[in-house]
Amino acid sequence: MKSEYATPGRYGVKQVATGTRGMVVSSEPIAVEAGAAVLRDGGNALDAALAVAATQLVTEPHMTSITGGISLVYREAATGEAAYLSGNINAPLAELADFVGADLHRGRGVPVPGWWPAFLAAHERFGSLSIGRLLEPAIDVAREGFAVSSYLFGEMYHARENLGRNPQSREMFFRDGSIIGPGQPLVQERVARTLERLRDEGMSYYLGDFARAFCAASDSDGGVITLDDFEAYRAEWAAPVRGSYRGFEIIGSAPPDDGGLQVVEAFNILENLDLPALGPASQSPKTLSALIAAHNAVYYAAPREKRFRDSGRVMDVLLSKEYGRQRFELLDTLANPVTAAPPTPGTIHLSVVDADHNVATLTHSHMASPWVNGLYAEGFQLAGGGSFFQRVMPQPGERATIYLAPSMVLRNGKPVIASGSPSVSLVACVLQNLVNLMDFGMTIEQSVAEPRFGARPHDPSRGWVPGTTIESGFAENVRHEIRGWASRNRLWMREIGPWNSMTGNFDGITIDPESGLIRSCADPRRMGAAAAV
Repeated sequence: MKSEYATPGRYGVKQVATGTRGMVVSSEPIAVEAGAAVLRDGGNALDAALAVAATQLVTEPHMTSITGGISLVYREAATGEAAYLSGNINAPLAELADFVGADLHRGRGVPVPGWWPAFLAAHERFGSLSIGRLLEPAIDVAREGFAVSSYLFGEMYHARENLGRNPQSREMFFRDGSIIGPGQPLVQERVARTLERLRDEGMSYYLGDFARAFCAASDSDGGVITLDDFEAYRAEWAAPVRGSYRGFEIIGSAPPDDGGLQVVEAFNILENLDLPALGPASQSPKTLSALIAAHNAVYYAAPREKRFRDSGRVMDVLLSKEYGRQRFELLDTLANPVTAAPPTPGTIHLSVVDADHNVATLTHSHMASPWVNGLYAEGFQLAGGGSFFQRVMPQPGERATIYLAPSMVLRNGKPVIASGSPSVSLVACVLQNLVNLMDFGMTIEQSVAEPRFGARPHDPSRGWVPGTTIESGFAENVRHEIRGWASRNRLWMREIGPWNSMTGNFDGITIDPESGLIRSCADPRRMGAAAAV
């Protein structure tokens, strides 16, 4: 394995990275270094982001797959224009009548993928290096292998039943009849060959042999996807959602992906409260309860995907400051709305800034728990993203509504923060870290180390009520008062220990537009890294 891709990852406090020529941050250091190498070779932020994402297909197969989707916000420094790319999953063209939770563990819960079409669409519009160069590190690591991290092993062990069912997964994850352990090499020759064919044959292979293998795997377990679904899929560019907060401009994902909308709505609520006077959430129960209530009001609200398509006026209302003021007046009552359970996605986020201050913030995922259905095609697990069909069932062939929130913050027209997070708590994670950075002036390393609250993971065996998880680490008076507040508002709340990955993983970068200093620090909750160029 090439030495530049061999950096080990670890949990806990990470090293701060600073520089002026570019920055990459994400949840896995081999992929981060691949992106940094692209910047050193003259690539821009989009090139580096695509190289990181492709490498993560290999090094974080528990969190993403080419059978999933991509969500990207990109800002081009030369024009000052920001664009949003929706490369997320589609519902099949065939109707999924009587779709139920049990379908998520079968081929019927497999969605139409958008990862590769989105990769190509992003590269065509903003890329500068060849696709071969961007896929090179992924192919190298797949063929030469890398040491299994403790995080990856934990997910493999948890999903060992599904991993062991499929001959394609057995050839990669099992050795001598036993699942490979931490520190042992994971070699994915079949994945390397698939990436090489994508590099060399592009959409001809993707719509041909790859699609046929995908459809056969899905069909073997009750799936309904056909070659027509692959032919009909299109990655979609749109104007991102925009909002403002105390002199900052927030740019985020656009519908039908609604994470960006949720972030802007939450800040419209919080702007009515003097958070800086109250102090950080780790020390102030008033700040913490306000953040939880604002988050829950937007995150647990019934998704409005259908209204997005029917009326631009609805968007205007949801994004308005007046609507934010109205919700602020009812803040505590909004902490515990009645809703359906949000899906729990396996997800990755990455952020990149280059020397020219082009900014890429990208979330990609297989949209489900790792290896949820045990199905494989061409070396890649089939995504279980049909979990989002239970949130809002799209019309046949339409895009799913997913709460991804790649985002960035500008001040005086210049980017100052690139942000995003994976996990079921990604909106809460983005919200809390942006408050830390904008309201309390924390450094990035201070912010990611702060304790957080998160969304309640869906546990179908125990029924569902909306709720909140909180990490250990909050001051004792804060924990005592927030438990009382939750009880008075009948809000389910549970403490989950320190630095829990279920509260997200903030992959953020700060930029000082005056000095040009770029700064990042990987979140302690996963095994990531930040690399300056």
